[in-house]
Amino acid sequence: MDICSRGMRGLLLAGSLLGAAPARAQMPKLTLAEAIERANRVQPTVVSAFGTVRNAQARQRSASGAFIPNFSLNSGLGRTFSEGPQRVDPNTGQVISGNSTNQSLTNSISSNVDLFTGFRRGSERKAANANRTAAEASLVNTRNTVQLNTTNAFFDVLAAAQLVGVREASVRRAEEQLKVSVALLHAGKGIRPDSLRGVVTLGTAQLNLLNAQTALATAQANLGRLVGEAGPVDAVDDSSLYAIMPAVDTAKLRQEAIAQAPSVLSAEATAASARASIGSAKAAYFPTLNLSGTMSLNASRANSYDFLQGRQFNLGLSWPIFNRFQREQSIVAAQVTTENAEATAADARRLVVASLTADLASLEAARLRIDITRTSVVAATEDLRVQQERYRLGASTIVDVLTSQEALNQAEVDAVTARFDYVRARAAIAALIGRPL
Repeated sequence: MDICSRGMRGLLLAGSLLGAAPARAQMPKLTLAEAIERANRVQPTVVSAFGTVRNAQARQRSASGAFIPNFSLNSGLGRTFSEGPQRVDPNTGQVISGNSTNQSLTNSISSNVDLFTGFRRGSERKAANANRTAAEASLVNTRNTVQLNTTNAFFDVLAAAQLVGVREASVRRAEEQLKVSVALLHAGKGIRPDSLRGVVTLGTAQLNLLNAQTALATAQANLGRLVGEAGPVDAVDDSSLYAIMPAVDTAKLRQEAIAQAPSVLSAEATAASARASIGSAKAAYFPTLNLSGTMSLNASRANSYDFLQGRQFNLGLSWPIFNRFQREQSIVAAQVTTENAEATAADARRLVVASLTADLASLEAARLRIDITRTSVVAATEDLRVQQERYRLGASTIVDVLTSQEALNQAEVDAVTARFDYVRARAAIAALIGRPL
């Protein structure tokens, strides 16, 4: 048996082993909507953003509660002992101990309210409202980011699965071409180098298939992690995912992104909260007026446990005249925080415009590549058919056939890449503006 036959048999055996490999273990299959919904439930960034919203809501309630009087109820039971000198009762002449004990019962209710705080409570409530708005916008932005990451991971699985199909077709074509080369060699119409090239081409095709299968397994594992599965997750393909949308009004889309992008809304709300904190810091220059009151019922064994009422009311004024420049330091810190937040908000708007411009360019380029690669696949398929027929008739060489075969392989890979570049660019724009396109 010559080297060509041995190489062909070895590669055909390897190919049969690939084809006869055990089917992948059954794994969950999710649609894109299901994957996004599950990711938004389990991703730590979303869980943390939900917690931030809850904290902001609690802060908002606390800021509003500062205008309401507080109340406290106190109750106590006490026993006292007092040591004193002995004395003689003048009437009876008996010695009487000077020690005394007493038990008392106290119940009281107290309340106090700030009548004036130098506008601090109003500033804090305004800051709390802005903080909640920022937290909610940040939650939306976080969910959109997770949605984009999950969508890309979902598309990674679909793209890898389609590339596996492309590589499987490449292996089949290489196997068929090798059989033709060997048959011509045995019939005396071919030469040994043609068969050797066929062996090398088939080996390369099988390695490419193995790499594609590895990439698919990796993509499935990554998708499983994002959606909260301990193992890999497969993606349900849907032709509607690849729909080409009509041309968009880029100017209108930019205006919408600047006004409605979740990242911009979050940054602007954070800046508003920081501005409100300046008023809270300046409130330290004003006096604080506080009203408090207490009502009590007191009883003791000394008065046969008769409850006696007590009332107390206080109106207090506090005005720190000088506190070692702590107020000034607080104001400067609040102003610096505000300046940073406003700069961040301005940069967020610029970033949205820049990202949208790049994503729109990527979307249009991918749309054009889809049309081009479709044509390329058709042309490469026809060219390979012609070259294979010419080779059988002896009118062309194996190099011509293998070149056409590789051109078809690359055209099919390019078609898959262009298709998913388009859907990824569309998903990036949707995440940026906060709504599907």
